[in-house]
Amino acid sequence: MTELAQSATEIPGPPPKGSLAELALFFLRLGITAFGGPAAHIAMMEDELVRRRKWLSRGKFLDLLGASNLIPGPSSSELAIHIGYLRAGWMGLVVGGICFIFPAAILVACIAWAYVRFGHLPAVAGVLYGVKPVVVAVILQALWGLGRTAVKSWAIGVVGAICFVLSFFGMNSLLILFGAGAILACARAFSAGKLEKGMPGPGGMALLWKMFQPNAARIFPWAGALGAAAIVPGMWSLFLVFLRIGSVVFGSGYVLLAFLRADLVVHRAWVTDAQLVDAIAIGQVTPGPVFTTATFLGYLLRGSAGAVVATAGIFLPAFILVAVSGPLIPFLRRSAAAGAFLDGVNVASLALMAAVGYQLGRAAMVDGLTMALAIASAVLLLRFRVNSAWLVLGGAAAGIAAQFAR
Repeated sequence: MTELAQSATEIPGPPPKGSLAELALFFLRLGITAFGGPAAHIAMMEDELVRRRKWLSRGKFLDLLGASNLIPGPSSSELAIHIGYLRAGWMGLVVGGICFIFPAAILVACIAWAYVRFGHLPAVAGVLYGVKPVVVAVILQALWGLGRTAVKSWAIGVVGAICFVLSFFGMNSLLILFGAGAILACARAFSAGKLEKGMPGPGGMALLWKMFQPNAARIFPWAGALGAAAIVPGMWSLFLVFLRIGSVVFGSGYVLLAFLRADLVVHRAWVTDAQLVDAIAIGQVTPGPVFTTATFLGYLLRGSAGAVVATAGIFLPAFILVAVSGPLIPFLRRSAAAGAFLDGVNVASLALMAAVGYQLGRAAMVDGLTMALAIASAVLLLRFRVNSAWLVLGGAAAGIAAQFAR
């Protein structure tokens, strides 16, 4: 933590020059081979870029990773964007992010086409039948690992439990996230008794807002238009919904599922729970960012153009936030109240993950075999730390075998 804090001020510094072609080739290859979720993506980047190619130091890598985790969006994609900027400037920022996202988005779009056209064929149905319970186990593993880090005290645990209950009463996900953050930030400020130098209480939080406000219009120019979303998903409303989701999802990529269900299933009824589970399963089967689940859903709603619009909407905030968040990072690291706010956001994110995992589990575990797959996958993930990509492939094989046996 000390190393991260000391090196945080290095983020906005001038980037060293590098080859755009070399950068593009590396992230294209990573986007094709990076199975296993954000943790696996980050490990692959560290091994290749720090140990082998020595594009950046270990301290710089840790600094960028910490910065990526402090802003909304897909952390591994934001890390790729940060590295692209440091390696090749503003063009590198764009190239690094796009090349990491592009292979997964293309693959997911192709699978979505096959799903729409051949989704009821035995082989395809069998793959999804076997993969869905594995996805539930992967979510359980993420909750277990992240929860041990996020729940730092009994007070944070109580806030998380309340958020979990509120999610079942249909409360808006954003209200839950920011409400939890505000409660813990206020509790930290009051428990301190007096403000330490550089730590925001009421005046300090106002100062934080003054720092953020000039950038807010650039970061969230679409915020005032979100109410215009139509019941039938037009292209503009589709773009705005995914743009908003991409701009507010904190924590693990799996938190995305809670927002997708709230917006697309509960509030707008654009897709069903079953279709959402299928989209999540496809996101697990393919390499690259989990956020390419949006590509699949966009294709289901509006075909190829919808896939492009949804993908652009959900990833655009990551590029903008990486570009403008650098000056805020040192201030946030020094602020006790802002740190407590982020603790609240993180534990609320896990509560939303748990709630959506419960809903998806009900949709995925429909018989004895799917329950056995979920339990076996959970044991292998939590006890033996088997790579989730192998379990997903095993679940697909089991599903196909079961389908043909019937």
